[in-house]
Amino acid sequence: MNETPEPGRRDRELSRRTVLMAGGATAVAVGLGGALAVDASADDDTAADICYTLTSETVEGPYYIDADKIRQDVTEDQDGIPLTLTLKVIDAETCKPLKDAAVDIWHCNAVGVYSGYEASGSGGGGGGGPAPTGTPTGTPTGTPTGTPTGAPPSGGPGGGGGGHQEPTDDSRYLRGTWRTDKRGYVTFRTVFPGWYQGRCVHIHVKVHVDGAWTDAGYEGGRTCHTGQLFFAEKAVLLTEDVEPYSANTTTRTTLDEDTIYPGNGHAGGLLYLTYDRRHIARGVRARLTLGVAPDETHDGS
Repeated sequence: MNETPEPGRRDRELSRRTVLMAGGATAVAVGLGGALAVDASADDDTAADICYTLTSETVEGPYYIDADKIRQDVTEDQDGIPLTLTLKVIDAETCKPLKDAAVDIWHCNAVGVYSGYEASGSGGGGGGGPAPTGTPTGTPTGTPTGTPTGAPPSGGPGGGGGGHQEPTDDSRYLRGTWRTDKRGYVTFRTVFPGWYQGRCVHIHVKVHVDGAWTDAGYEGGRTCHTGQLFFAEKAVLLTEDVEPYSANTTTRTTLDEDTIYPGNGHAGGLLYLTYDRRHIARGVRARLTLGVAPDETHDGS
């Protein structure tokens, strides 16, 4: 025998399902007294307009190394807040996931140093060395002659743009490549990045397509996306009191001050983040959908 729902029961059930579909994270946040910081729109897979939004291209920066480190866990021996980064790569025109794409990530450690470039210290394009000491002596004489030639130096103090720099050492921490699954997903385990002179906190990313996966790694193909992933200020501020980030004495550039972040939110690489704002040291989960044009080449040069 079918029971007749009591008045209001069906409405309550529908309301409950609606809440659950909106995301269980909301209920968790309430249970923790609001300590869990969650972006309620983090389920970007269901956003209809995300399929048709190309993720902004940015410069590659000077510290890319095509090292073929095929791995999901890029942490090595680096200290820092655990970060799980999940990316979904889709064709921005068709909305279909790109499977078997190669995704590279690389970023600095908690005190702003990139592997392979430890001689640069924390300061981007060579800006990490000690400041000159002493008082200059003598007075320049004569009049400059001739006309300057060539392009101006690139990169700036923060190493955010400009041409590639050759590595100074063999370290390769916080770098890696992994392939997307049939749904376009790829996940990395790393640490929350620190900061260095002239740049906000960020992670570099590249997406390669039409290559071949071999025992040696990923070969051939082309780079269809070069971008950067960014972190909201409220999360970065919490890291400043956590070791070893608290040992980073470099003046931090905020998201709004950064000259590379395009300022267009998630389409520009701003990550969705989940973390306990009372205990961010326990770990952060970050995710984003990357809408790319697989038939184009964007190598960030």
